Amino acid sequence: MTELSPMLKQATGVLAARGEGVLLFDEADRRYLDFTAGIGVTSTGHCHPRVVEAAQRQVGTLIHAQYTTVMHRPMLTLVERLGEVLPAGLDRLFFANSGSEAVEAALRLSRQATGRPNVVVFHGGFHGRTVAAASMTTSGTKFRSGFSPLMAGVHIAPFPDPTHYGWPVEQATDFALTQLDYLLQTVTSPADTAAFVVEPVLGEGGYVPANERFLAGLRQRADEHGILLVVDEVQTGFGRTGKFWGHDHFAVRPDILITAKGLASGFPLSAIAASEELMAKAWPGSQGGTYGGNAVACAAAVATLDVIRDEGLVDNSAQRGTQLRHGLSLVADKYDEITDVRGLGLMIGNEFRDAAGKPDGKLAAAAQQEAARRGLLLLTCGAWGQVVRFIPALVVDADQVDEAVGIWADAVSAVVSG
Repeated sequence: MTELSPMLKQATGVLAARGEGVLLFDEADRRYLDFTAGIGVTSTGHCHPRVVEAAQRQVGTLIHAQYTTVMHRPMLTLVERLGEVLPAGLDRLFFANSGSEAVEAALRLSRQATGRPNVVVFHGGFHGRTVAAASMTTSGTKFRSGFSPLMAGVHIAPFPDPTHYGWPVEQATDFALTQLDYLLQTVTSPADTAAFVVEPVLGEGGYVPANERFLAGLRQRADEHGILLVVDEVQTGFGRTGKFWGHDHFAVRPDILITAKGLASGFPLSAIAASEELMAKAWPGSQGGTYGGNAVACAAAVATLDVIRDEGLVDNSAQRGTQLRHGLSLVADKYDEITDVRGLGLMIGNEFRDAAGKPDGKLAAAAQQEAARRGLLLLTCGAWGQVVRFIPALVVDADQVDEAVGIWADAVSAVVSG
């Protein structure tokens, strides 16, 4: 009997049959609040009518038009529409299928444009599972173990995570920048360093936001040494954090932006954006791929942009995120086991620690599983799996947030007291 790989571990036991907005229904038609959004992918919710209509219309017209062979209108329209939301100056795009592919494309561009071999990433970052992307990932050993040797030229600097270090954010930032300077002085000289690659909010690393001074410090050092600043917005982009891009919270200018996940409401599509001057430094033939820029995915992405704009979903993310964080903080206030509630917009993490102050992945997993049994789907993250994350679709409404907080409160009570 043929089955899925046993290494594919499901976070819940739900067999989804259909979805609508923030709701999933199993084959017995049991209703679940989906606060996973397919790991932040279904930005406009499950099966938004406008996205469905755009995809259905495109499927009936042209499914695959390989974009280094022929052009197609959905991709050209998407390029034009992304120009309305991308940071100023990032006016050239390359499309791929997944976040990992986009990360690798950004790495390749960085190395080719600068002629330098090395890249600096930051502790706790997640950039993907393919070889180069996994080599750049430090959020957990499970993403990079067992298939060494990894790609050479990757060097790791601290991320200013105040919870991990047990310091105020200013002290953590001082430490991170000081250690970055030390790294550039002792391990990878600026003349050998092509790029800094950073998430505005650590994703798999535990939903830890960066801060303005840290990212300004990266920008300053990048400008001083001719290093490129690559911002990985795979999870934080398209309104997830309450602004269109996660880096918008920190007033920083990227040289390359990476996007995926929420870009096409569930269809596989990713992209990197850079300036005309920078993109022109890629070597001929270095960008391509059979499925990148798929016509149906591009049509869905255009519809996604329409929905985000017309329904005010970035503002909704900010407002519902404030409501969600407040509700989760009230729950956390009742339990010593939840030591931090943090994040931006609809990207909120709850950190569990034991009585000795150690990360408690076991209790976090118990709370996540109990919530699922009660009809609320969540995921964990963090190096020890000690963070339970809330990432609902951007269409979530106030009543659904309240319902989710209520289920969470009951789930936490059950596992802490039980």
